[in-house]
Formats: sequence, structure tokens, C-alpha cells
Amino acid sequence: MKNTFKKLMPLAVVGVLSGATTFGAIKYFDPHNSGEDFSYFTKSSNNASFAGLNTGAVGDDFVKASKMTVPAVVTIKNYSTRSAQRAPDSDLFDFFFGNPFGGGRQQPQQRQQPPKNMPSGLGSGVIISPDGYIISNNHVVAGASKLEVVLSNKKTYIANLVGTDPNTDIALLKIEEKGLPYLNFANSDAVEVGQWVLAVGNPLGLNSTVTAGIISAKGRSIDLLSQQSRTPIESFIQTDAAINPGNSGGALVNVSGDLIGINTAISSNTGYYEGYGFAVPSNLARKIVEDIKKFGLVQRGFLGVGTLDLSNDNQVMAYNQEKKANLKTGNGVYVREVSDNSGAGDAGIRIGDVITKIDNTDINSYADLSFVIGSKRPGDRVLVTYTRNGKTNTANVTLKDQKGNTSARSKADLTVTEKIGSEFEPLSDRIKTNYGLNSGVIARNVIEGGEMDKIGIVDNYIIIEVNGKPINSQKDVEKILDGYSGNVQVKYVDEYGRMTTRGFKMP
Repeated sequence: MKNTFKKLMPLAVVGVLSGATTFGAIKYFDPHNSGEDFSYFTKSSNNASFAGLNTGAVGDDFVKASKMTVPAVVTIKNYSTRSAQRAPDSDLFDFFFGNPFGGGRQQPQQRQQPPKNMPSGLGSGVIISPDGYIISNNHVVAGASKLEVVLSNKKTYIANLVGTDPNTDIALLKIEEKGLPYLNFANSDAVEVGQWVLAVGNPLGLNSTVTAGIISAKGRSIDLLSQQSRTPIESFIQTDAAINPGNSGGALVNVSGDLIGINTAISSNTGYYEGYGFAVPSNLARKIVEDIKKFGLVQRGFLGVGTLDLSNDNQVMAYNQEKKANLKTGNGVYVREVSDNSGAGDAGIRIGDVITKIDNTDINSYADLSFVIGSKRPGDRVLVTYTRNGKTNTANVTLKDQKGNTSARSKADLTVTEKIGSEFEPLSDRIKTNYGLNSGVIARNVIEGGEMDKIGIVDNYIIIEVNGKPINSQKDVEKILDGYSGNVQVKYVDEYGRMTTRGFKMP
């Protein structure tokens, strides 16, 4: 694990993130909310009940839930063509997938590319419709050139990757089959701490493994997705059901066999189970895959504020020292900036306000806020309760996307840089001289799983040519690729000065 990661987190955290909300998530999944049908994937019955305290009854419930869940949980094999120079960036993937070749985690310098007929990663997935839609984690499928799905009955399929969302670590896959066993989505906002749950997946290569535990906590943020996303959503369900590498993307179910979460991460000193597992709540996961299926990308609403988590002692202390302020720790989120042309700004929210509630959900921390707002779509309206100078106020806010729009977008609406997953900055004359170049731009904000990432480009790599044409600005890239639909050829230079030419099909 990288030194910076060790410094940021005393425990080696495995997986990645996300969250959902009670009132907001229920509204979104209501097909009457906006006149559009987002209810393709099946919700469970409202009559589901918790397991009783009688141990005999609990055992019976576990057996029934296991029989329902195991056939709907699959193994996902990731065959990757990531280049050798990217190996150091894959430290976390040993944790996520386990080592398919046996043994413990390797140090970066010991890494080798797996044989071509061997998967580079192993994870789990959950069938969520009879016609072959499968939900998993983004980190399970990241960098894959081929994804193989193995059912519990050993039938094998090649999966199509429909879409991913690094902000929540959710991915949607599709196999061509009918009449498959599948799981219903439960209302994750209704789960309770102390409730019995089962984790089902393929840990350490042990297919169709079922473990039992309870919900240990809700709304957990483990500050992990921020390492791969600029706008992560973290509000995990925490469980003590045993989860290990290979469980990522598998099912966390209640005793009725309904899906309440997608197992995503563990917190551990060793990289293996120590009693702390984390799952993306099903309400958020369902919203993400509905968006991907309907639009081809996630529709995410934003308040348009920069915040300070008042429940975080370290953040408050650092802010007070930097700003010479005297903020007190407590519940709520302090507004430290308001973006232009934002929903919050339009509604009159100002710097210094403290957000305490969104609709009917109390906001005690930033995780709560990102959980509620990140589960909503542009154009959705929320009632924001906040305090200003000791007085409680409310504001009706219409959420916007990061471009300031309030309507849904499809892939056709994306800019060139959004489609290929990278932004670009002009190259300075000094760098051109150092590398002996006459042209080039620097890659910035490369999106994991995007087209540029897939061909081995990371932040700070130098792009020299696109489709054989020299480039010196982001506008040059956009001019070359705007409206283009064929194969794209990219010539770039890595951090060691090595020049490489790779390509992808324009999405």
C-alpha cells in the first residue's frame, strides 16, 4: 500500500464507497416523481420482517435467505490489459479481488502481469433482473478488457459493461440470458442497527460463500473513494458479517433474502476480515444502476456549496487555524463557499450557514449530506433547513448538475473531454524543451475506467498527438474528436519519458 495511503488511514481499507437516503431515495424510485419510469429493477415486498431472537427461527430464516441469494450471486473475472507501468496504481486491487494466483499480497516491485488466460482480478456480482443485468463494484471491473461471469451452477458468460460510477463504486453489467434467478432491492433506509444480515459472495476464491452477522452501524464514511473520485458519496452500511477479498460486489441481504447492500470494503490491518465490513446501501445502488440503464450515465444533483464537516474535530481545528476562526464542533455542515449559478445560491444560502436537515433527514455530518444529495437527480427539489446567526431557516433548492443544468443528460450531451475521461492543460515551454517536444498537453483529472485510463494514461502524462495531429490545447483535442465516431489514436509520453501509441473507439 502506498505510503500516502498508510498515512491517511491507519487501517488498510479494502473497497470503495457510497450511500443513500430515506425520504429522497424513496421519492426517486417512485415512478410518479418526475413522470419518468425509473423502476425497471424490482423492489421487495413491504411486508418483509426481521429475524426473531429465537435461535431456531433465526436458523430457519438464514437457510431460506441463503437458498434465495446464492443462485443470484455470481463470480466476476476481470481480464485486464493494463500495462506494466500501471501496476503500482493497482495496490488496492489486491485487497478488492484477492490474489487469483494464491498467496498474500505482493509488493509493487514483485508484481507481474498474469498469463493471458488468467484473470487479473476476481470479484462478485448480483443478478438483479431475470434478463441478465448484474450489479457489482466499479473497482471489480476497472481496467478490464474482458469480463467473464460465472453463475453458481458453473455456467459461464461474457458480460457487457453497461456503465460505471466511480463516485459510488457501482457498476452495471449485462449477460445475454433469460429466466435467471435475481434479487429484489430492499429499502436500505429501513434497516436497523442490530438487524441480522447475510453476506454472500466469493471470498478468496471460495465460491458461493454465505456468512452471517448484524448491521453494526449506518452512514459510515471511511474516506476511501476520495482517492479515485473528486465527488465521492460515502455512507456505508457497516456489518460484522465476514467479508474478505473477492466479496466485493456481492450481496448483503436481510433474512427475507432481499438486497440491502452491495459489499464493497473492509477495514483491516491485514487486508483480511477483522470484523468491519462496508456495503453500499441498496437504495443508492439501485438509483445508480437505473440511471446507467436509462441514460447511459449517472444523473447526479448538486447543492453547489463547499462545506466543512462540523462533526469532524480535525477539520474544524484546521479551519480555525487557517481562517483564524472560532467554529465549534457539533452536528451539521458549515457552508464555507457557494458556487455561482448553483441551486443553493439561487435559494439564498450563504457562506456561514449551517445545514442541519435535508427534507426529513437530519444532517449530522458531511457523509449524511453527500448521502442525501448525491442520491438525487438534477431538477429534483429539496427542502434545506439551516441555521444563520442562531436562527433556523428553510429554503427550497432546485438541484443542478456540475454544468448548472436542471435536466437529465445522455451520453450524446457529453463534451469530448467527458466522453474520453480526461481534461487537458497546455504544456509549458520548459517542459517542451526538457522532453524535446514541439507540441503537447498534460492530462488532468483522468477518470478511472474512462477511455484515456483504459489505454494507460494517468494524470500528468503528456499527450503529443491525437489521430496523428499535434495538439497544444484542450480545444485542439475537442476540435479533432467532436463528432468523430471511429477509432482514436493517441500518442503520449509517460513519467519516464517513454513514448507510446495506443487507441480506443470513440464512445
